[in-house]
Amino acid sequence: RYLARVEDLTATDTEDSALNYGVVVDCGSSGSRVFVYFWPPHNGNPHDLLDIKQMRDRSSRPVVKKIKPGISVAAAAPEQATPYLRPLLQFAAAHVPAQKHKETPLYILCTAGMRLLPERQQAAILEDLVRNVPLEFDFLFSKSHAEVISGKQEGVYAWIGINFVLGRFDHEDEEDAVVTVALGDQGESLVRKRTVGILDMGGASLQIAYEVPDSGAFSSPQQEEAAKSLLAEFNLGCDVQHTGHVYRVYVNTFLGFGGNFARQRYEELVLNQTYVHNRLHSQQTGLSPETPFLDPCLPVGLEDTVAKGGRTLYMRGRGDWLACAELLQPLLAGPNSSQASLVGAYKAPIDFGNSEFYGFSEFFYCTEDVLRLGGLYSAPTFTSAAQEYCSQRWEVLTQRFRGGLYSAHADQHRLKYQCFKSAWMYEVLHQGFRFPLDYPSLRTAQLVYDREVQWTLGAILYKTRFLPLRDLRQESIRQTHASWLRLSFVYNHYLFFACILVVALAIVLYLLRLRRIHRRQLRSAQLTLLWLDKVVVPPGQGNGP
Repeated sequence: RYLARVEDLTATDTEDSALNYGVVVDCGSSGSRVFVYFWPPHNGNPHDLLDIKQMRDRSSRPVVKKIKPGISVAAAAPEQATPYLRPLLQFAAAHVPAQKHKETPLYILCTAGMRLLPERQQAAILEDLVRNVPLEFDFLFSKSHAEVISGKQEGVYAWIGINFVLGRFDHEDEEDAVVTVALGDQGESLVRKRTVGILDMGGASLQIAYEVPDSGAFSSPQQEEAAKSLLAEFNLGCDVQHTGHVYRVYVNTFLGFGGNFARQRYEELVLNQTYVHNRLHSQQTGLSPETPFLDPCLPVGLEDTVAKGGRTLYMRGRGDWLACAELLQPLLAGPNSSQASLVGAYKAPIDFGNSEFYGFSEFFYCTEDVLRLGGLYSAPTFTSAAQEYCSQRWEVLTQRFRGGLYSAHADQHRLKYQCFKSAWMYEVLHQGFRFPLDYPSLRTAQLVYDREVQWTLGAILYKTRFLPLRDLRQESIRQTHASWLRLSFVYNHYLFFACILVVALAIVLYLLRLRRIHRRQLRSAQLTLLWLDKVVVPPGQGNGP
C-alpha cells in the first residue's frame, strides 16, 4: 500500500488515452483554488471505488492553482464571476489533454464566503457561471455542477477524502481493525474495515466528523431532531443495491471555537471580569503597565495589551498552564446564546474502545510546532510538555526560537500564544468532546502519506460515484458480445460438420442408388439374353420337305 502511495507522487502520464480526468474548483472565503484529478478505468468490481488521484505535472508537482480574493467579490457584479474564474479554468484546460475535455467533469463548489451572501446574489453568480463557462470551455459542465455547499457537506467531503487516502474503503484488505455497522431499520449488520474520524481546528471554527456505526436510540424528540441535521447517510458505491459502502457520518462545525477566535473571546472575558472586579473592590488591576493583569495563558514575563470597546487591559504572563485550562472552561459554552455550545451540543456516541481519529490544523500545530510531539497523541506527555513550555520565561523561549530549536513553521505568534492554544486544544478535546485522558488512537498530522488531503478529493469521489456503472455496462456488453461470438463460433462449427455429414450421407445414398440401378440393369440384360436363347429358331428348321 505504501509503495502504491509513493507512485501517486510521480508525474501523470497524459499520453495514456485510457485515463479519465476531473476538475474541482474550491471557491473559498479568502480565495479560490482549482484541483485536477485523474483515474484509470474502473477495475470491474462493483464493490470497489474509482482510484482517483491528484494530477501531477511533468515536474511531479500537484496540479493546483490559487487566486485571491474570494468569489464573493462578484456579489455586486455577478457577470464578473466567469472572468474571475477564467485563470483557474484556463490553467486546468492546459493540463487536461485536449481530446479529453468533452468528457472531463467540472465542479464549481463554493464554501464559506458564498454562504455569507444573500441567496439572491448566490443564485446570480451561479447563473452566470452556468451560462458562460460552457461558452469558453469544453468541460462536462451543467447546472448541477455549480453549487454552494453547506458546512455539513464540506465536512463529509473532508471525511471521505481522508479515509480514501488511508485505504479505509478497501474492504478486501484484512490488515486493519474492523467495526460492525448496522444497516437500515431491519436489524441487518455488516463487518467492514474501521474508518477514521477527523478533528480540524482552524482560526475561526472547529469541526469534527466521524462514522456512527450504530444508529442507536435518542433520549428525546429534540435530540432526534438535532441528530437529523448533524448526521449524513450516503452510499459511496456505484450500485445503490450494494450496501458495502453505505456510511452514516456525524458532522458538526462550531463557529467561534477556532484557536484565534477563542483567544479573542478569552480576552473579552478577562477584560470584562477584570473591570467588574476592579469596580467592586476599588482596584486598578490591568489599568496600567505597572499593575498588569497576570495572565496564566501567556509565558512568564511576556507583556501584552488588549484594547476593546474603548477599554484597555494591560497583561503580563505568569505561565500557569493548569490555571489557564481551568479559566478556559466557561468558553466551551459558546460565544453567545445564539451559537452552538460545545458542551451542550448533540454529539453522536463514540466507541472510544474501537475508534481512531486524526487531528489537523491547530491540533497538529499545537503538538508539533514548538512541543515537537506531532503524531500519536498522549495526554500525559502533552500536558507535561505544555506546562514546561508555559512556565519558561519569555526571554528563554525567544532565545530557543533564535537557536532553531522549534519547527521551521513556528513564528513569534506561535511562541506568544502556544500556551493558550495548547490549553484550549486540551479543553476542547477532553472536556468538550469527552475524549478519555488515556485515549490511545488520536494522531495529529498535517500530511497523509506525505501529501495534503483536500476536501475536494472527497467531493469528486462522491460526485463521480456512479461513473463505474458506465464501465461495468461496457464490460458487460463486451462480455455478452464475446460470449455470443463464442457460442456463434461453436454453433457454426457444429452446423458446418452437420452439413458435411448430410452431404456425405446424400452422396452415399446416391451411390447406393446408382449401384442398385446398375444391378437391375445387369439382371435385365441377362434375362433378355436368356429369353432370346429360348425363342430364336435354329437355321434350317423353318423349310418344309
